[in-house]
Amino acid sequence: MKGLIHQREIISQIYFIRGKKVMLDFHLAMLYNVETRVLKQQVRRNIDRFPDDFMFQLAVSEWKELITNCDNLGAMKYSPSLPYAFTEQGIAMLSGVLRSSRAIKINISIMRAFIRMREIIDENKELRNKLDALEARYDEQFRIVFEAMRELITTKQKPVPPVGFRINKQSKNEGDSDND
Repeated sequence: MKGLIHQREIISQIYFIRGKKVMLDFHLAMLYNVETRVLKQQVRRNIDRFPDDFMFQLAVSEWKELITNCDNLGAMKYSPSLPYAFTEQGIAMLSGVLRSSRAIKINISIMRAFIRMREIIDENKELRNKLDALEARYDEQFRIVFEAMRELITTKQKPVPPVGFRINKQSKNEGDSDND
């Protein structure tokens, strides 16, 4: 099963659209080893299994924005039809619609990828919280350092006498007259 498909490959095909994590129909068709038109046909035949929160078709503006932002979709930008986006629940429904052992295995892999993605997001939230705590703690310490630096800068310092010798012109002239 692990040799079937790598989670990284699946995760790289998950997009955030309309605030949901979704996969596009042509990526799913490739994973299921079926043509995109066959996948769409099966979905249309069983449309009652795919409410709007399970599957939706991208708007032209969403599709253009996705193509612009994702380099790996360049080959699909000339597709004659707008792709369908499937949420995790919609993908789960696909295994029942496609009815093949490969579809079941692929769905298991995809569900594991979605789980792993949630774990990664949660780990990043924990890391972000830790960084915020460190920043707050160190900001306080650096505030003291900056205050000390400002105090040093603003304190009036005594003028420092110039380095070197002073030549008094009067004494030099007087000295010259003694030698004459």
